[in-house]
Amino acid sequence: MNAVQTFKLTKEFDGLVAVNGIDLEIKKGELFSLLGPNGAGKTTTIRMLCCLLKPTRGTASILGYDIAKEPFKVKKLIGVSPQETVLSERLNCWENLALIGKVHGLSSNEVKGRSKELLETMGLMERSKDQVRKFSGGMKRRLSIAMALVSDPEVLFLDEPTLGLDPQSRRAIWEYIAEIKGKKTILLTTHYMEEADFLSERIGIIDEGRVVALGTSQELKTNLLEMRSMVVSTENLTAEVIADLQGKYSRLEKVKEKLRIFHKDLDFKEIVDYLHSRGVTVYSAALEQPTLEDVFIQITGKKLRD
Repeated sequence: MNAVQTFKLTKEFDGLVAVNGIDLEIKKGELFSLLGPNGAGKTTTIRMLCCLLKPTRGTASILGYDIAKEPFKVKKLIGVSPQETVLSERLNCWENLALIGKVHGLSSNEVKGRSKELLETMGLMERSKDQVRKFSGGMKRRLSIAMALVSDPEVLFLDEPTLGLDPQSRRAIWEYIAEIKGKKTILLTTHYMEEADFLSERIGIIDEGRVVALGTSQELKTNLLEMRSMVVSTENLTAEVIADLQGKYSRLEKVKEKLRIFHKDLDFKEIVDYLHSRGVTVYSAALEQPTLEDVFIQITGKKLRD
């Protein structure tokens, strides 16, 4: 069963198309990451799936329930950590978690047990009785994630959950998310490529409201990159050798004695043997592994925060 499925999901604002006919299928128990530059439509998509925005056209289902026709049933099944941290500033952690727990119909004992576990996981127990207004931005993000999880939802929406966190806190949240993978369906948006690479089972790249690439991280790196690269540290590299290489390969970059070669197919041995044959000393050579960021920039033509 698909936990999340969209059917030509579309949202327009005063003639501006923010989400343009998205069709997605996210399996039950899957962790799916949605990547895209700012303004690509990620947050708008999540708001529609959470029944916070009505689609202009199309629809979606969460565990079989239609977001337009059965929003209250959908809301019982989901947890949301929004991009904008929404907390009651004059309540403490326990009170914020209790508020969300009661909205979801949990008993006091259920809320207390879940809250204790989550506050310990998020490193907030020592400050749990302080008013949230005294918290740092990172602490507020961690509490927001705890609030999304307190109802033990079947489908979890995390919209940039680690934004603004220090590396240690971010890693702790990664480990927690990795632990619940398979137990819950998770839709994650993030601006951290390593986060998507580490956590995701599949990744969708969205740009200008459309899904422009879809697959596992390895599939995207293997199938979509037009060029591979190789780095060679050399000595005695002549202008003639560089000209020969430029005639054979798509692009060359030279910084001092380091040469980077770009081409669709690179034969490591062929390049090293050629350099040796021309009297070039090769100190080291390595084929570079493609990254998710390479794929992203090639597909969208943009840095992630453009």
